Amino acid sequence: MNIDKGLLASLEDDEARKLTQLMDQGIRIPPQPRVLTELARLVTSGVDDVRRLAATIAEDPGISALLFKAVQSPVFRAHQPFTSVVRILQVVGVSQTTNLVRAIALSAGSAGGKGGQQMPALEAFWARSRAVAQIAMLIAEDRVSVCNIFPDQAYLAGVFHDCGVAVLMQRFPDYCKALRLDEPGHWPNLAEEDQRFSADHSVVGFLVARHWKLPEFVCDAIRYHHDFSRLEDHSARTMIAILQLAIHIYALNSALPSPDWAANRGEVADELGIHDEALAEFIDVILERYQEH
Repeated sequence: MNIDKGLLASLEDDEARKLTQLMDQGIRIPPQPRVLTELARLVTSGVDDVRRLAATIAEDPGISALLFKAVQSPVFRAHQPFTSVVRILQVVGVSQTTNLVRAIALSAGSAGGKGGQQMPALEAFWARSRAVAQIAMLIAEDRVSVCNIFPDQAYLAGVFHDCGVAVLMQRFPDYCKALRLDEPGHWPNLAEEDQRFSADHSVVGFLVARHWKLPEFVCDAIRYHHDFSRLEDHSARTMIAILQLAIHIYALNSALPSPDWAANRGEVADELGIHDEALAEFIDVILERYQEH
């Protein structure tokens, strides 16, 4: 895949250099599956017949199955159970369902890897990403009147936020080995791993997000999700706050370290409009709702 020159121009010099080197080494940006491109084409052209849209989604049984799993979230509890893709489109909405399908298609399509040895690590990686996405969706639902970030957008960002890791794993077998993602109770310091491989998983993830035509503010949130200070756009900063809190809650639930939390806790609370003294209680509420799922 050739790098979009406009994309390179939007990166800092060091980021552009690293990305060019990685592309020269053969990293592969996962293509959008045909079902997703056809669904996006229909939606963009104004097709609103939910039966036709549902039939397109149903052409991929794997994506359909994961879509049903995604809408089991407490976010949609008032409308459960969902008995058909048509019903999901009617209740969740066409554009919102398309966002869910886009996120699901990435994780479903990137789970194969090269060779069987990577399968457990990739499966564990995407399971974590979907869990973070589910938590992000709960946070967005609760704070939507304050933050104007919707659950489907948060789910999309949650699945995509570390997708650059999966791309690097599929190209560099030692990256997969070093991360030990298939070991229960282990999650690495990705900044250290990026240094080891002269890579930047956030910039690679940004490239994937741009290639998959995610909203610009979601792309920016993926690029800077480890560093609030480099971003001024309010929507992207709010999405980063949702991601940071979702990652922290996932870590609490999994008894894992949360290395970014101490540095970002205050900004997360500010962006989400939560008083510092109320943050712990809010975390408990979201964690309880997630554990009910």
